[in-house]
Amino acid sequence: METRKKPLDVVVHPTVLLSVVDHYNRLAKQTSKRVIGTLIGEVDDLKLHVTNCFAVPFDEEPRDGNLWFLDSNYHDVMFHMFKKVNTKERIIGWYSTGPKIRPSDLQIHEVFRQSCPEPIFVIIDVRMQNSRLPLDAYYSIEQQTSDQSFRRTFVNIPSTVGAEEAEEVGVEHLLRDIKSASTSTLATRVGDKINGLKQLMEKLKDISGYLSSVIQGKIPPHPTIIYNIQNIMNLLPDLDDEELVKGLNVDTNDSTLVMYIGAMMRATLALHNLILNIKKIKAGEKEDKKKEEEKEENNNNTEKLKDETDTNDKKEEGEKKEEEKK
Repeated sequence: METRKKPLDVVVHPTVLLSVVDHYNRLAKQTSKRVIGTLIGEVDDLKLHVTNCFAVPFDEEPRDGNLWFLDSNYHDVMFHMFKKVNTKERIIGWYSTGPKIRPSDLQIHEVFRQSCPEPIFVIIDVRMQNSRLPLDAYYSIEQQTSDQSFRRTFVNIPSTVGAEEAEEVGVEHLLRDIKSASTSTLATRVGDKINGLKQLMEKLKDISGYLSSVIQGKIPPHPTIIYNIQNIMNLLPDLDDEELVKGLNVDTNDSTLVMYIGAMMRATLALHNLILNIKKIKAGEKEDKKKEEEKEENNNNTEKLKDETDTNDKKEEGEKKEEEKK
């Protein structure tokens, strides 16, 4: 049973992502550990904007999830310093590099409930093993179980990455390794389709696993999730419709033809440039050969003039000697 209304959608700003990645690289890179910090933000445009964050000293026992340490005094001092800079921002939750929810997260969440009545929990996957959005946001609710007791659990809420005009530089920094959409090739289009199909398969496996767990009685069915799955199934196209199949074939053939023509044009232009380069190289070789021949001819003329000059000098010397004898 849910005890409060669903919170607003979460918008994480790029400066927060950069801070979390820097925190992870400094303390837990190339290890199995995770880092934890506090999220700061404000409500704007009917959305919860996460505009800043700071790291919090944290350690846990890898073998026992119930043994962990969080420096709450450091947390209070840091927030007091942040409050002096911007009075509008307030504590709205905490983050973890996960990459998944752990058993101790509910206990840590209760610690942050002392600073914020209803905090959010954001898992930021700094490893980026796939092309999906590297963050998931949650909030906690009280759910009634079969033993007539209440137990808190996490519920996922929509989350996106957003930026203000002043944060465009941060967005460009985050997207620096993404390929340019203007240079689309056959390989990139096929790769994008493969990645899309992989993500679709992952979502279908999640749906199948959830339904299997509900059927086996491992977890109670959630009406909202069941309704969403039903809506997804209702929105699926009828693949037996002849008009739909024909339309898909025509669209695929048109796209393939355009890609084929583009590839042929690129190959033709590359061949044309190759021929022009060969012509330029041959013309350059001819010019170099002419220059060498002219240089050799000039050298030969110079040697001939030198020889003639030497012979003339010798004749003059001989004539002078004969005159002296006489």
